[in-house]
Amino acid sequence: MVVEIVGYENAGLSASIDMIQQFSRTTSSHDELLALFPAIGSQIDAVIEQIHRWHPPVSVRLSIRYADLESLAWRCDFCGERITLSPGGDALVLDSRSNDGPGSHTIISHRQCLAERIRPENAGERARALKIGKTY
Repeated sequence: MVVEIVGYENAGLSASIDMIQQFSRTTSSHDELLALFPAIGSQIDAVIEQIHRWHPPVSVRLSIRYADLESLAWRCDFCGERITLSPGGDALVLDSRSNDGPGSHTIISHRQCLAERIRPENAGERARALKIGKTY
């Protein structure tokens, strides 16, 4: 499968679409079937599920599932409970990088799960973990 991410054609990305769920279920209509298995050459909407930057090229995992396009959920890397990454959700996406070499690692967390893991005496950072990205 060849995937082109519009706007990132020259970014050195390796992209894949998770097809496991598509093959493990039945569809209720022809339109749903076409949405799960688009025609060759189709331009479709997808949502980024994961980005791995451990080794070049950057690996991007995409989802074309309707439910993910509406509201993308993942599991918190601390507590394991589901968390919404879509706008309005409670997820934080943290990239950890080293100062002495290439690669990075992504951690997805509830705000509360991250705040609980920050030392109690660092109240300012705990408060920022609960507030980051919120506009109210």
